[in-house]
Amino acid sequence: MNSILFEIKEGLLISLRAIKANKIRSVLTTLGIVIGVFAVVVMSNAVRGIDKSFQEGVSSLGSDNLYIDKWAWFNSEIPWWEMRNRKNLTLEDFEKFKELARLPVAVAPSMWSTENVKYEDEIAQFTNVQGTTAEYIETTNLDFESGRFFTELESNASRNVAVIGSAIADVLFEEGQGVGYEIEIENKKFKVVGILSEQGSHVMGNFNPDNQVYITIGSMFKYFMSTHRRSLTINVRAGSSLEVADVKEEAIGVMRRVRGLKFNEINDFSINQQEGLLSEINSTVGVIQIAGFIITGLSLFVGAIGIMNIMFVSVKERTKEIGIRKAIGAKKRTILSQFIAESAIICLLGGMIGLFFSVLATLMIQNTDFPISLDFDAVILAVSISLIVGVFSGFAPAYKASTLDPVDALRYE
Repeated sequence: MNSILFEIKEGLLISLRAIKANKIRSVLTTLGIVIGVFAVVVMSNAVRGIDKSFQEGVSSLGSDNLYIDKWAWFNSEIPWWEMRNRKNLTLEDFEKFKELARLPVAVAPSMWSTENVKYEDEIAQFTNVQGTTAEYIETTNLDFESGRFFTELESNASRNVAVIGSAIADVLFEEGQGVGYEIEIENKKFKVVGILSEQGSHVMGNFNPDNQVYITIGSMFKYFMSTHRRSLTINVRAGSSLEVADVKEEAIGVMRRVRGLKFNEINDFSINQQEGLLSEINSTVGVIQIAGFIITGLSLFVGAIGIMNIMFVSVKERTKEIGIRKAIGAKKRTILSQFIAESAIICLLGGMIGLFFSVLATLMIQNTDFPISLDFDAVILAVSISLIVGVFSGFAPAYKASTLDPVDALRYE
């Protein structure tokens, strides 16, 4: 056992001396690994951040929700032009549904429009303004940084009150301000009664609650629906995830009754679930991940080929040294482990440099709105990739060195 440990120690020392003696070559050899590890770590952090952001965004809307809509959001077998020809869902449809449905714990309509939102000289352009009722907050998991959602009285009276997302508040107001101020939505004044806390779901774009303004649905119809004829969505929340299937079955029956459909007529509405959204998200993230791994895999492959070539050159240059070591009793496994260790150390050095730059890049990206997550897994990933590439790329040159005939090696000039 002691002899094996001594051989490993000697092999590592010889490998380190060889790397130190060829500093420039060693550094240039690591460039492929540096780029490969940098790419794979940044890509992994980005994919993890995107996925985490999607999950947070979906959970902020409520995981037990159904959305009754004119359109099927995902994986619909119905052609889009048939859905386009469906009748719009109206406020009357919502009122009838709310009256007849018994299982949901909360029901709320929502209708959106894209408008400019302004406070003094500051403006948030192309903001998603959503009209709804006071019960909407019960269909979500949204939290407040300050203030509140509008009340049933304000909703029924169609008062000009607004709840704004954290990103909109950052654009319009200084930190800590907003509640009690009046904003303008296309020249119509609305009093801010609440500011939502940050949801962190940047990749959801304008549909991220951070980027939205909520007003009463009466105000939406009064000011913005004359030129924006859209179907509304009915947000339905079940008591728990176990009740979603029952709530969905009831919702289908109630909506068929509301829409006056006969038994042989197909549904002229769709009931969307977050499973569809999550499935779409997971497939998108999966495609990004596969593409990223292919690109980084190619980079690592090129780096590994470069290291293998350099190791063959190193074996060639040190043929006489190998012959001397074998002549004085060095075993085949000693030579093999020495050159594999040298290759692994070079790759590990490149991996650490790549990891360092990838951490810097991740921290810089975190200062933007792009979601990226920095985890300790990145360290394990970088070290593992470096060692695996080092062992595989160094095996062939090491095997060649270990099988050299000592007499022929000593004669080599």
